[in-house]
Amino acid sequence: MASLTADAIVCAVRAHGEHGAILRALTEQAGLVAGYVRGGRSRRLRPILIPGNLVALELRARTEEQLAGATVELLASRAPLLAEPLAAAAIDWITSLTAATLPESQPYPALYGALGAVLDAIAVAPSARQWAAALARYELLLLAELGFGLNLEECVAGMPGDLAFVSPKSGNAVSAAAAAGYEERLFRLPRFLIAADAGPSMADVLDALIITGHFLSRDVLDGRNRDLVGARERLIDRLGRAVA
Repeated sequence: MASLTADAIVCAVRAHGEHGAILRALTEQAGLVAGYVRGGRSRRLRPILIPGNLVALELRARTEEQLAGATVELLASRAPLLAEPLAAAAIDWITSLTAATLPESQPYPALYGALGAVLDAIAVAPSARQWAAALARYELLLLAELGFGLNLEECVAGMPGDLAFVSPKSGNAVSAAAAAGYEERLFRLPRFLIAADAGPSMADVLDALIITGHFLSRDVLDGRNRDLVGARERLIDRLGRAVA
């Protein structure tokens, strides 16, 4: 019997049968895993099986091919955050993105740590600017982990000077000197994406999300999941209104 016991972040829950649910959750060492939770739609388990929650997960299956049975215990609830529309939109997007794009049973320890950090930031950050910056970094990391990383370390044209833009075609950074005359065709590169000590403004964060959103849509989502794209659009719209 295949088995797993680990802390896990709930990423997606889908009703299955009359009373059960299929859970998809991210673990540190086993990556994204799935399991059937008996009674998952019950009054007792519904508050536990909420995307964003941290749970103690146990999976057991007779064979590797069989969908495992899952049991869960709540370790940390993010349910109170769902009462705030902006936080709820962020949690919906980031957990849905994780569940939809990561292949199952492949370890992504960096993504597990980063996802937990984003959720913690949403819970404690005094302003959306701070957790939205963490969310943009998570999207950038996810792109890299899936093989679509951006090169933000040097100018693609080999010219000196501060890196100020990103090419929407190559995903490479472009210096201000190299971009002269072509600025409108490029994405503005927010400083906080390349300098850990840079404190971003909300405009910087939105610029970063424009960059990551472009490459997620082109290279990862590829227009296949309209519900997922809609979740991100709702989040960006709410963040934009928060700035206005």
